[in-house]
Amino acid sequence: MRSHTPITPELRQWILETTRTGHSLGDVLRLMHDSGYSQHDSRRIVAAVLDMPMTALEARLRPHRPNGAHVLLPDGPHAVIGERSVRVMLAAETPPLRVFDGLLSDDECAALIELAKPRLQRARTVAEDGAQQIDEHRTSDGMFFGLGEQPLIERIEARIAALLGIPVDHGEGLQVLHYLPGQQYEPHQDWFDPTQPGYAAITATGGQRIASLVIYLNTPDAGGGTAFPEIGLTVTALRGSAVCFTYESGDVFSLHAGLPVTRGEKWIATKWLRERPYREPAGPR
Repeated sequence: MRSHTPITPELRQWILETTRTGHSLGDVLRLMHDSGYSQHDSRRIVAAVLDMPMTALEARLRPHRPNGAHVLLPDGPHAVIGERSVRVMLAAETPPLRVFDGLLSDDECAALIELAKPRLQRARTVAEDGAQQIDEHRTSDGMFFGLGEQPLIERIEARIAALLGIPVDHGEGLQVLHYLPGQQYEPHQDWFDPTQPGYAAITATGGQRIASLVIYLNTPDAGGGTAFPEIGLTVTALRGSAVCFTYESGDVFSLHAGLPVTRGEKWIATKWLRERPYREPAGPR
């Protein structure tokens, strides 16, 4: 578990006075972020000072979602999708999380890697204005498939939709990532922060992200798991298995990291799910 930034008397007084003068919680968090506080610490501190449960704070920050979709995580021990039985190996509630075994077959994993290889380039992250950008915290290579681009992609997307109870068109295109020794993706959130100025642009089509699914396409010789530092959990990368976690309320406990590969290589496929039907942006990704 991470250490916490202390709440000084001066900071406590500033939060109380700022909220009393009519500033919104989003304003307070934005000002704290501008002063150097991390997203996690600023939310935790504000919740503590205002004597507000974290869930209540997140609900206050969450924009209204009329008719938004919800991910339904299966309880297990099995989820039967057509002729395929997927085992639920681990369940957590903070954040809502499931580890699945056997989501893809060995042949499907190998085929997906071969389809992705010719199109790999330096992986990007989403900037505040919705554009794709190179980020030093993400050092892998990757590529995106369009929805239903190949029969294999279409089959995988249909399986994910059936497993999680959400329509195929609520998913962003499947992304395949390749990590070599030392490469990683440092701790981050997948949901879009509504306090950031580019939030409206990022969510203009499809709305907010509500869940992530990480599928492991091979088993690295060492390292390469997915860590959730706020809950002290690391999911081992095993071929054909996957981890899915939801964050519909902007859950800070969904902070996660792709740990460095220490031997061998790692291939994963990532699917991000949106609250409404998603339209892919024009231009290269």
